[in-house]
Amino acid sequence: MPPMKRVAPAVDADAYVAALDGWRYDIVARLRALVRATPGLDEGIRWGHIVYRANGPVLLIRAEEARVLFGFWRGKRLRAIEPRLKPGGKYELATATFVEGSAIDDDVVRALVAEAVRLDAELGDPTRIG
Repeated sequence: MPPMKRVAPAVDADAYVAALDGWRYDIVARLRALVRATPGLDEGIRWGHIVYRANGPVLLIRAEEARVLFGFWRGKRLRAIEPRLKPGGKYELATATFVEGSAIDDDVVRALVAEAVRLDAELGDPTRIG
């Protein structure tokens, strides 16, 4: 498996995606297009991957060598929409994993993003618990 082209950290999401190739590029570009179609989110690079924020961090897209992670800060609350979201990490984080050959269900992605944005509007920044 050839390595990803990215050598230095990306300065923005366009550069992040442009540094990818093959199936990782295809998955990240598709997820990004679906997320960007949802109003109310700011896109940027944080912690070395694409992060979308509103009142606080809402979701992320992270390309790794053998997988792409699609994570939500309140992902544990989204498992009724997508049971394959795996809880882990701080807050209520849960992530879906895409590997080479994975299919993306556009309707599920849209539903996840819409509910994540709604929860963020209702509950505020998930990193300011307490």
